Amino acid sequence: MSTGCSVARTSDPTGSGHFVKMVHNGIEYSDMQLIGEAYQLLRDGLGYSAPQIADVFAEWNHGDLDSYLIEITAEVLRQIDPKTGKPLVDVIRDEAEQKGTGRWTVKSALDLGVPITGIAEAVFARALSGSVDQRAATTGLASGELGEKPSDADKFLEDVRQALYASKIVAYAQGFNHIQAGSVEYGWNLTPGDLATIWRGGCIIRAKFLNRIKQAFDDDPTLATLIAAPYFRTAVEAGIDSWRRVVKTATQLGIPIPGFSSALSYFDGLRTERLPAALTQGQRDFFGAHTYERIDDERGKKFHTLWSGDRSEVHT
Repeated sequence: MSTGCSVARTSDPTGSGHFVKMVHNGIEYSDMQLIGEAYQLLRDGLGYSAPQIADVFAEWNHGDLDSYLIEITAEVLRQIDPKTGKPLVDVIRDEAEQKGTGRWTVKSALDLGVPITGIAEAVFARALSGSVDQRAATTGLASGELGEKPSDADKFLEDVRQALYASKIVAYAQGFNHIQAGSVEYGWNLTPGDLATIWRGGCIIRAKFLNRIKQAFDDDPTLATLIAAPYFRTAVEAGIDSWRRVVKTATQLGIPIPGFSSALSYFDGLRTERLPAALTQGQRDFFGAHTYERIDDERGKKFHTLWSGDRSEVHT
C-alpha cells in the first residue's frame, strides 16, 4: 500500500516539490489529530469501546469524510491484540512520535506569517503526549466540576461528525494558504487545484473532498481561502452549531480537543468583523512607537500618538 505522494518524487531544483510535500505532511498531522480527538470524544464522552468506534468510523467513511485516514482508523480500532485479547489501541502507549515534517511546516508558516493553527496544535499535541515527566507529575490534578455526559448518543455522534468535517476543512484551508504564500514568496507559480488532483492519488491525505478543492480553485484561481468557496462555506455553516456543541461538551467533560477548538477559533477569527488587534497595535505604538493605520484613512498611511507628550497624533 502506498504511503507516499507522487509530488514528493518530483524532480524540482527550486524546492517547490519538497515544500508542497512538507505542507502535505503538516495537513496529515492535523487530520490525524482531529481523528484522534473524535475517537477520544466517543470513547470518553459516550463510553464507546474501540470496536464500537470502529463501526462509527467505517460508517463515516461512506459519506463526506470518505478518506484513507478514516478508513485505516476503523481498521486500527478493530485490531485485537493476540497477547491480551484487548483492542490493540488500548495497549499501545499513548505517546505519538514525529519525524519533523510537522515542525518544519510550522516553522515555515511562521516565517511566511501564515496562521496554520490546526497544524501547530497537532504538532504540540504530539509533543505533549511525549512529555512523560510533566504528565506523570500532573496526573490526578483537580479537574473542577465536570458536566454530564451526552444523553443522546446519536445526536452527539452526528455533532462530532459535523465538527470533524468542519475542522478538517479548516486544516486544508490553512495548508493551501500556506502553499499559496510560499508560491508567492519564492516565485513558484503553483496551482493549488493541480495539487489537489495529485493528492487524490497515492497520498496519505487522499480524500473524497479533494475533488471539491480542485473544483473550488478551478472556479476561482484567486480564492483567498477554501472556507469562502460556496461548497465549503455551506458545509461549515451547516455544521457550526454541532461544532460549538462539541467544543462546549468537551470542555465541560475535561476532554482535550486542541484541534477542534483551535479550528473553531480560527473560523471565528476570520468571520469576526473587528478583532482585538487594534488594541495590540495601540500597545505597540505606546511602548515602541511602532505606528498604526486608521480605518478612516487610506491603507499604508501610518500614524503615531505622542504618548509621552501631549498625546496628539502625527503622521509618519
